[in-house]
Amino acid sequence: MLHVVNKSPFLHNNLQSCLRIAEQEDPIMLIEDAVYAVAVGTSLEPMMREALKRHPIYAIRADLKARGIHQVLEGVNICDYSCFVDLAEHHQVFSWL
Repeated sequence: MLHVVNKSPFLHNNLQSCLRIAEQEDPIMLIEDAVYAVAVGTSLEPMMREALKRHPIYAIRADLKARGIHQVLEGVNICDYSCFVDLAEHHQVFSWL
C-alpha cells in the first residue's frame, strides 16, 4: 500500500499515525507540508531515520523547493509527479489527509 501524507508533522499527527500503521516496506509519499518531515536538523530527524529503516520514503521535489528545504535526510527518494503516478499505478493508495 502507498501511504500519502500531506499535513505538516509539526501541526498534525497524520505522519506519526501512518508510521504506526504502515506495514514493513510500504512506501510513504510526502507531499505539500508533509515534506518538512525529511528536512535535516529538525526534531523529527530521529523518527524519520527509524522510518527509513522500514519504508521507502519519497518526497516531491517541487514541494521541497516551494518550502525552501535544500537538505533532506539521506535515503529519502526525491521525485517528481510522474514518479508519484508510477507508484500510485503499482500500489493501492491510502491518503492520510
